Amino acid sequence: MLLTVKHTTRYVFEGKVTHGLQRLRLKPKSTHGQEVINWRMDLSGAKPEAAYDDQHFNHTDLVSIVPGVPEVVVTCEGTIRTIDNNGITGPHTGHMPLWCFLRPTPLTRPGPKVRQLLAGIEANRSDTLGYLHVLSNAIADQVEYVSGTTDAHTTAEQALAAGKGVCQDHAHIFISAGRMLDVPMRYVGGYLHMDDRDEQEAGHGWAEAHVPGLGWVGFDVSNAICPDERYIRVATGCDYGEAAPVTGIAVGAGETSLDVHLSVGENKVGGQQQQSASGGQRQVQGG
Repeated sequence: MLLTVKHTTRYVFEGKVTHGLQRLRLKPKSTHGQEVINWRMDLSGAKPEAAYDDQHFNHTDLVSIVPGVPEVVVTCEGTIRTIDNNGITGPHTGHMPLWCFLRPTPLTRPGPKVRQLLAGIEANRSDTLGYLHVLSNAIADQVEYVSGTTDAHTTAEQALAAGKGVCQDHAHIFISAGRMLDVPMRYVGGYLHMDDRDEQEAGHGWAEAHVPGLGWVGFDVSNAICPDERYIRVATGCDYGEAAPVTGIAVGAGETSLDVHLSVGENKVGGQQQQSASGGQRQVQGG
């Protein structure tokens, strides 16, 4: 499948910025199951300072905010070819050893609710893949997808206790519980092509578990499916904080408003539109 992404992020500042830096993880990875055909990023109100691959092999752009500008606009556009690997990304690569994906983080640290979740699952833990599917379904049953009820700082324990959240929360709960089973887990941020529309409010997030014999396997708890050719992987990390598309500081900015415009559409090849096997699954995005 050929997918085209158009992603614009606009920050409007109440005050005059005297100094600002932003770390951008917006360029998708050419990796198992996807190939970046072309990609470009345009900046307004900021200028590039450096580009590098971080510890998770995420392409990262460091940009500085031009002092005094009222806003910063980051516009990305590109085409990615994807295939369906049944959610399997494959063997572990990168600078981070697998044991790093077993350690709890502030957003995924387990508490009583996560332990209670695991205690209530009756499945064979020796069948790692099968158990993880049961765990994914249990989380979806207990945590309703409701936009606006959590934010980027909500922990897995808090979302599970509230019984509401978005894709980021589903992924963090899954990661928290999986690590308690000694399964290496990581967060994935990216894009999802929706079957019914191109325009979206935000990117998407899911989780990957390292399963013996398979390597990294993706689980989209919110949609009850393993990622297929509609998914574009952009960044990975031990939790959302390490895969966030934009992080940074802006001294003197005051109140900052954020506006995001995103579309993920399917290209037509040879006048015929490739078909997506949705499997009849519900689809939610944003988180």
